[in-house]
Amino acid sequence: DTHGIVYTPQPIVDFMVKSVAHVLQTGFGRSLADEGVHIIDAFVGTGNFIVRLMREIPKTQLEPKYRDELWCNEVLLLPYYIASLNIEHEFYEATGEYLPFEGISLVDTFDLAEERQLSLLTEENTARVEKQKALPMFVVIGNPPYNAGQVNENDNNKNRKYPAMDARIEATYAKDSTATLKNSLYDPYVKSLRWASDRIGKEGIVALVTNNSFLDGTSFDGMRKHLAADFDEIYILDLGGNARKDKLVSDASVFGIRVGVSISLFVKRGEGQREPARIYYYRTDDAWNKHQKFEFLAQTEHVGNVPWQTLEPNARHTWLTEGLNPEFLTFLPIGNKKAKQAKNEPTGVIFHKFSNGVKTNRDAWACNFNRDALAQNVQHMINAYNSEVRRWRGVEDKTAHNVDDFVDADDKKIKWSRDLKAKLKRDRLAEYAEDKVREELYRPFTKTHLFFDRVLNDVVSRFPAIFPTLDIKTENRVICVSGIGSGKPFQTLMADLLPSVDILEKTQCFPFYVYDEEGTNRRENITDWALSAFRKHYGDASITKWDIFNYIYGLLHHPDYSERYAADLKRDLPHIPYAPDFWAFAHAGAQLAELHVNYETQPQYPLTFVENSAKQLDFRVERMKLSKDKTRLLYNDFLTLEGIPQEVFSYRLGPYSALEWVVNQYRVKSERRSGIVNNPNDAEKPRYIVALIGSVITVSLETVEIIEGLPQLFGEP
Repeated sequence: DTHGIVYTPQPIVDFMVKSVAHVLQTGFGRSLADEGVHIIDAFVGTGNFIVRLMREIPKTQLEPKYRDELWCNEVLLLPYYIASLNIEHEFYEATGEYLPFEGISLVDTFDLAEERQLSLLTEENTARVEKQKALPMFVVIGNPPYNAGQVNENDNNKNRKYPAMDARIEATYAKDSTATLKNSLYDPYVKSLRWASDRIGKEGIVALVTNNSFLDGTSFDGMRKHLAADFDEIYILDLGGNARKDKLVSDASVFGIRVGVSISLFVKRGEGQREPARIYYYRTDDAWNKHQKFEFLAQTEHVGNVPWQTLEPNARHTWLTEGLNPEFLTFLPIGNKKAKQAKNEPTGVIFHKFSNGVKTNRDAWACNFNRDALAQNVQHMINAYNSEVRRWRGVEDKTAHNVDDFVDADDKKIKWSRDLKAKLKRDRLAEYAEDKVREELYRPFTKTHLFFDRVLNDVVSRFPAIFPTLDIKTENRVICVSGIGSGKPFQTLMADLLPSVDILEKTQCFPFYVYDEEGTNRRENITDWALSAFRKHYGDASITKWDIFNYIYGLLHHPDYSERYAADLKRDLPHIPYAPDFWAFAHAGAQLAELHVNYETQPQYPLTFVENSAKQLDFRVERMKLSKDKTRLLYNDFLTLEGIPQEVFSYRLGPYSALEWVVNQYRVKSERRSGIVNNPNDAEKPRYIVALIGSVITVSLETVEIIEGLPQLFGEP
């Protein structure tokens, strides 16, 4: 699992081998058997690709290829031995003779890029590696590992670092990426593509089955730019299967994993000045399960028989442009990275500063409905963390110690993350203080207590300058939107307190005010340029920045906007058009803001309270449940709430309606690893949750009514 190894189904292997043979023949006039066509499977596993290649080579020509031009690497000992046996047995079956296979090396392929090799066990193995490195490879084929990162830092199960390969990624794919977060570019499958692109030199073929996130992931724009520049033809057979964003049938993944998969062939011809690659794309039917996909591969045989669509990348190196609207980029950008980093107020954007939501990376420890429980959990973890900092101080030769192996990773004491380990190495102690306990909008219409602290929160982002003190929330507001790369439909929600990064997917927040961190020097965050642009367009000098703020919030709720620009909003922050009727959207936005910020104080919808006479009065919840028709809510054993109007469920934020967010979040939870309990019931406010349900129903109904009353966004008012 550390290496992300998944073994390859035979139909995929067959298709890839036949495709390489087809491209060799049609593109280079050569065959797999030809002298000089060196072939390597750099992540051989149990040898399936090499065995299948041998079957494609005429038996009369197999021996010289077997002796001198088939190569493979494996890093784990058991599959290395199995691969050797399988390959040698295949040769014996084909020729009737036993001949040791000397093209296999026990080595980590990524280490081949490093100046200093790890121990290669034997002189013979070292000699094989050196011989392989000295030869030109014409074909790289296989199934590289793909495992972006470990799920939990306490598991100490992260990907290895490869300084030379990481530097190569940094100088190419990462350098030209416009994304802020680039961790996914260091996934082993990306390293495999980078290594293979370099390994074949000026001409050759790279055929890999990989994670398909590079096709449309926003952080992969630089990678797509380089792939298009490095190759002449690119063939992408997208097998789908991404459980996080595709609407999947049962058994849709060809590997039984949750990420999407594609078979890709990259072809270099080595003929003078290279133009951007011709990119051919085909996606299998989303309604197919893996067996139907395998049948398609078997019937199609190779890339020459696939009904390709030619892709036309745009200037942003987006390959899958279906659904994108060119006019979207002509609207006013709500914000961008360049403007956010500008010291002086920028032009050309609406907001100067914006921020991710707060990311603790240890919510069970740093967030809780109960303030006293939070204080106890945090102090317990601080003691454990500070103890580890002091132990680290006592280590004389820190270079000789791996911090991952050094720290105490007891789930009952602490939740580690990469950032927290980095803070330990910088000798940063944590400190508890009552004023660090703040209210947080943890999920839509769900408030918790948060320990807001630069040490115990992985990323506080810019919020020390947005809500720097407890009283700032009474005057400041932030428009939250789902961020770039979100797999869910576009969402927006306004808040007047610290929002979690997960309040909406990959939340980005645009505040009205920003401050110095001590709470002084308040500045309006909408630029003077934007104010001038709105006033000039509408010919109305009475428009204020608060009006623009509310206008944006109203417009972002318009179904025509979120539906027409659904694809654009997955790739970019919102761009704001001028609606025909400015004031209609500004007034609607102000109404929506009042409803969503002050949701707890809205009138309670008159539900019918059905009591269980056999039970005592009780407003505590364990886990609420909606009836199948969603007209009733089983609140607890004592109380059922009836008469929920269906219109409530039309107001949605991501996968749930507002009411469903409340039902899902306000329950007693126990985190498995730490054992920490999060209980939403408040003895001092026993009716809070039942009142909240009534208020959120009112908020939902009125939100739907306001949205339905919005004027046309495009065309005459």
